[in-house]
Amino acid sequence: MSHSSLSFIAALGAGLALTLAPALADVVKYKAALNGPSENPPTTSKGVGAIEADYDSATKTLTWSGTYSDLTGPETAAHFHGPAPMGTNAGVMVPVDAKSSPFKGSAVLTDEQAKAFADGLIYFNIHTAQNKGGEIRGQLAPAK
Repeated sequence: MSHSSLSFIAALGAGLALTLAPALADVVKYKAALNGPSENPPTTSKGVGAIEADYDSATKTLTWSGTYSDLTGPETAAHFHGPAPMGTNAGVMVPVDAKSSPFKGSAVLTDEQAKAFADGLIYFNIHTAQNKGGEIRGQLAPAK
């Protein structure tokens, strides 16, 4: 095989590797159902919702979309909280703009935040004036 043929094959292989690199990124999907009994302390809210999130390890970007309905009033705040196992409270990790339903957004996570998601230690909740500590909540888990 000639030197130019080997150079072409090497260049082709390098180009193919670059093309495949983004496809090798790990994307993990998470989801949670949101309701009042999952809050801590539980609420009697008739509100319900759902959130789905995708974490791309190559870009460290979390992208989410969610819905909610039947809250006691307008949403006043919404967040991903952690690290916290189910039933315990934690500080805000990622604020979310959820003034209307459906909502969506994205954020670049730190390694610590990404680990909390991977370890199942993140919950999402939506706050209202009547339920300042949170009206509906759900623990995120890997989507199956």
